[in-house]
Amino acid sequence: MAESYDSILVVSFGGPEGPEDVLPFLENVLRGRDVPHERMLAVAEHYDHFGGISPLNAENRALIAALVGRLQADGPPLPVYWGNRNWDPILPDTLWRMANDGRRRALAFVTSAYSSYSGCRQYRDDIARACEPLGDRAPQVDKLRVFFNHPEFIGTIVERVDEARTRLASDAPFVFYTAHSIPLAMAEGCAYAEQLAEAARLVSEAVGLLDYRVVYQSRSGPPSQPWLEPDVCEALPTTSRSCMTWTLRRAR
Repeated sequence: MAESYDSILVVSFGGPEGPEDVLPFLENVLRGRDVPHERMLAVAEHYDHFGGISPLNAENRALIAALVGRLQADGPPLPVYWGNRNWDPILPDTLWRMANDGRRRALAFVTSAYSSYSGCRQYRDDIARACEPLGDRAPQVDKLRVFFNHPEFIGTIVERVDEARTRLASDAPFVFYTAHSIPLAMAEGCAYAEQLAEAARLVSEAVGLLDYRVVYQSRSGPPSQPWLEPDVCEALPTTSRSCMTWTLRRAR
């Protein structure tokens, strides 16, 4: 690997880090989409409840710090770069810096665990578009596979589910696994729903759960456009049992 690659690129969705970032961030996310301005303002209110801060950038900084430490300890000691789709550090700026640093071949880790247009193919398009203006100076970027069934990814979720079961003092609660919904038209062209179902199965088998269900959240777009269901807010009232929800990370 040390001979094949000269850098690692972490690619993610991005998120606001203060109230003044929220609307510009959402404008980036929704650019080119037919989303009413009122809907954007309604989404902005959700960020306002948390001080206008998304946890995603902080999580990525922690991830990168851990990755850098692991590479320095165990090698190969490759430099790690970070570029987002929708907010600073923005991906084109990162690719420009990599080119200026003389990087020729990078291994890209995209923080989305699942296959879908917005969670996989769009990131490939983002990287290609960011490389275009660089011409021959652009590094070759190879994307790692999606990691929905990677043992360490599943193992981390298993640990968190076990911790939650301990706090609930229940050996067999009903578990709702939640994930970002996507339009049905998008879902029909990818393995997103199937991969979520497989991740939920692997976690449930590892912790001995028989009762669980995959549900969805955060749908957007016009009401006439069908998205993956059921919505978590509609599913929760249907059970009277002790239950907990666990997010199978984000779709994007």
